Amino acid sequence: MKFDELGLNESLIEAIDYMGFQKATPIQQQAIPKILNDKDLIACAQTGTGKTAAFILPIIHRLMKDGNAGINTVVIVPTRELAIQIDQQIQGFTYFSNLESIAVYGGGDGDDWDEQRKALDRGADIVVATPGKFIAHLNMGYMKLEAVRHVILDEADRMLDIGFYDDILRIFSYLPKKRQTLLFSATMPKKIRDLSNEILTDPDEITIAISKPAEGVLQAVYLSYDPLKVKLIKRLIDDKPNYKSILVFSSTKREVNDIVRALKNKEFKVEGISSDLEQREREEVLMRFKSRETRVLVATDVLSRGIDIKDINLVINYNVPGDAEDYVHRIGRTARAETTGVAITLVNEEDMYKLLRIERLMEREVMKLPVPPEIGESPEWNPNAGSKKNFRGKGGRGGKGGGRSGGKSRGGKPKR
Repeated sequence: MKFDELGLNESLIEAIDYMGFQKATPIQQQAIPKILNDKDLIACAQTGTGKTAAFILPIIHRLMKDGNAGINTVVIVPTRELAIQIDQQIQGFTYFSNLESIAVYGGGDGDDWDEQRKALDRGADIVVATPGKFIAHLNMGYMKLEAVRHVILDEADRMLDIGFYDDILRIFSYLPKKRQTLLFSATMPKKIRDLSNEILTDPDEITIAISKPAEGVLQAVYLSYDPLKVKLIKRLIDDKPNYKSILVFSSTKREVNDIVRALKNKEFKVEGISSDLEQREREEVLMRFKSRETRVLVATDVLSRGIDIKDINLVINYNVPGDAEDYVHRIGRTARAETTGVAITLVNEEDMYKLLRIERLMEREVMKLPVPPEIGESPEWNPNAGSKKNFRGKGGRGGKGGGRSGGKSRGGKPKR
């Protein structure tokens, strides 16, 4: 379905076309008519399905049609990166209008605060904010919310994981009772249901591919001892010269620094990003990666959700995420929308059981490969051993005592 079949404003259609969007995704096809019909909505959709456009396009359509005096729409998000991303998309969609948006988040300097304060004071049409910073401005008394007609919670499950439940309820206590409320979440645990009962009125529901990667993601696993992982990553990158955008995820900031040092290359730029960097530094690193100045970006889970970087060719998981949902979000950075991409996960003995849980969640087995023999030996696939508390991996001794480099691992089917 094309966007002009959804009844959107012609100027908005022109902006959508200018940004390179061709066809509406399933979440957009289902959500936009409901939002235009003034329905409250609770939507469950995986990352990369076009959620931002699904909720912001009908809001912009309304603003272009009816106009507004004061803050019309508030979008609450868990992280500053997501706030910036959504605001950038809004600026693109409103290119042919005089609508104003502002991203409100912490981590900046006094100039950022002043810019946010001025925009909120004069009543920017759309405010995209993290809960804590929104409340900080709210406490100053200059933000007027009586004109708010639309409120969106994006990545609601992550906000509750971080501990924003009370902050969200506090924000809603200041909002008009008569409003449209939209809740978007990648998962739908009980606490999301509890929140929806507090803030939504007779909502419609949409569910799109819960907790499953996009079809365009080619997934594979390398069974690898820890000391061999960096060598393997180097090989994977060297073997793919046509891949211009590669994202490596690790679980800790220390691993990020270690991997960046090991991957340093005179022929292409490698950078790392974690909470150790100041906000402006993180934005600069992201901009260099988006513009392809940086070929390889090594990151902690700060990037696993909510960052819209198009055309990532390869995602590498240095280790298996502890949460099966996080795995889906990590590999969701590639194969955005209708594109294709490759996601490779490096799995040691102790992480095998985590991978088994992920496969059960996705209802899909992931192809398993041994480390190339010239790099070293691979452990055999044995997820039950990895789940035992008394299991001791052999990776610290260079792989001695492990399985063969080929054999049963090559077939790719886990033993149940």
